[in-house]
Amino acid sequence: MRSYTYRAQPGCGGCLLIFLLLLLLAGGAPLLFRVMGVLFFGSFFFLLLLVGAGWWLTRRLRRQVRDFERSQAEAHNRFVELLIHILTRVAQIDGTITREESEIMVGFFRDHLRYSPGQLQWVRELMGQAAGSGADLQLLLGEFKDRFAYEPRLILLELIYQVLFTKPVVPEPELRLAREIGSFLDLSAYDRQRIESRYTMRQRQAAIREEDPYRVLGVEPGADFDRIKAAYRQLSQQYHPDKVAHLGEEFRKVAEEKMKEINQAYQTLKKRYGQG
Repeated sequence: MRSYTYRAQPGCGGCLLIFLLLLLLAGGAPLLFRVMGVLFFGSFFFLLLLVGAGWWLTRRLRRQVRDFERSQAEAHNRFVELLIHILTRVAQIDGTITREESEIMVGFFRDHLRYSPGQLQWVRELMGQAAGSGADLQLLLGEFKDRFAYEPRLILLELIYQVLFTKPVVPEPELRLAREIGSFLDLSAYDRQRIESRYTMRQRQAAIREEDPYRVLGVEPGADFDRIKAAYRQLSQQYHPDKVAHLGEEFRKVAEEKMKEINQAYQTLKKRYGQG
């Protein structure tokens, strides 16, 4: 019985060689050179088209970034710039910026402010500038504190804790830095503790229940209803959309989403306490 022997089929290189040999047999060297010339210049032209398209898309994206930046109020632009520079400096405490930390920054603008791809490119450019700037954190915080009211400073501290708590366990020196920043920004001890406890609670519990109403309002479980009502009124004033309206429509939307969360938590506890 004859044994079957597998013979590998010619690959792309072999097919090309066969094609060139057929051309040589059919039309001789002149035809071969003409076809090779067409293939060469066609490939070169296609490559130029790809490079040109990439260059055009890059320029268009950068133009959109510049147009967006010019269209925004000066307070809005400076808020974003300072926010990114401060968060970047905080993320660099351990010597590197992780993908999770970068995603917190980009995600804030993408998910909460609904930034377009062109606007997000501006954010990424600012992140790149901030990573290499070596700007003094104290000076950045000082300008932020001087330029912006209480509510934007609360947003900043909230994002700082989000960046830090991308780690499974946050080192004590980094927690201490966040506390010092909150104090430097003249945030009340109650608000600083409320924000930190929200994240330390997540760290202590591997599977925390989704959006516990006590945690949203920053009160201890089982607190009396007067305490709950006082916390609700205080948060309603702090996160009222009118408080951040001067920063632009995007930040107003963030405040509106936060108010929905606060109202839902309060209504849940009202029913639980039999208050209507």
